Amino acid sequence: MWDTDDLVNASGLGGTMGARGTADGDRSRYHIAALAKGLQVLSLFDGTTLSLRTSDIAARTGIPMPTTFRIVSTLEELGYLERTHDGALQPGVKVLTLGSAAMRGSGLVQLSDRPLRLLAEATGETVNLGVLVEDRVLYLARLRNADLVTANVHVGSTLPAPYTSMGKLLLAYLPPDEFDRRITAASFTPGAGPNAVSSVPELRDRLEQIRRDGYAIQDQELAQGLRSVSVPVFGADDLPVAAVNVAVSTARHPESALHGTILERLRGTAADISAKLRTR
Repeated sequence: MWDTDDLVNASGLGGTMGARGTADGDRSRYHIAALAKGLQVLSLFDGTTLSLRTSDIAARTGIPMPTTFRIVSTLEELGYLERTHDGALQPGVKVLTLGSAAMRGSGLVQLSDRPLRLLAEATGETVNLGVLVEDRVLYLARLRNADLVTANVHVGSTLPAPYTSMGKLLLAYLPPDEFDRRITAASFTPGAGPNAVSSVPELRDRLEQIRRDGYAIQDQELAQGLRSVSVPVFGADDLPVAAVNVAVSTARHPESALHGTILERLRGTAADISAKLRTR
């Protein structure tokens, strides 16, 4: 069901995948172009793109329409894509199963589980673990207090990084050129909270303060009625690999409360997870 050219390239018979005498060249010999294209198609479906038509997939990937049709047909046959009632395509159950298994099996998630649960018990609040994916935060773990307003956020959700405490924190640690690549005008999506930033210069100003403080506050920037505080989790190279936050309702906690005991406990949890990552 794949292109003949894809199979030729995958086997190295086309002359472009031969050994080059370098590590990169050796790796390229095992590159399967057809598989790469299939994964490229699946990667189009994220927190903001839930369904696409075959023509949309071809346009976004640059893969010729006949090839796109065969890739989509194969993924649909195997259960990785499924059609909606109007003929659009969306991720199938197999993709959801793989994603759930990947998150549960992540070393970071496994090492974080007990510290996060202890933090949730100590604070009585919602606790989240997230990583930065381009200009969004991907939620890897979430222990939710029932009264929190963002009830639709769950493990696997992504949210705009400029509006979240975890997102802002991780953006603050990016090199300038990497920040410029990830954050554009398109990163500021509609529907944010009343205190959300709306431009790159405004976000830069907030990130400067976060770098000085070593933690990030979100005060009704993601949604009205929601506050959170976030700190980094460091890996073996002393660079942030993730962030942990505590999210609270504005009805129960003033913004000042996030700078006291909650922040101290949060920092202790992040230090515990960082230590586990460095010694695993």
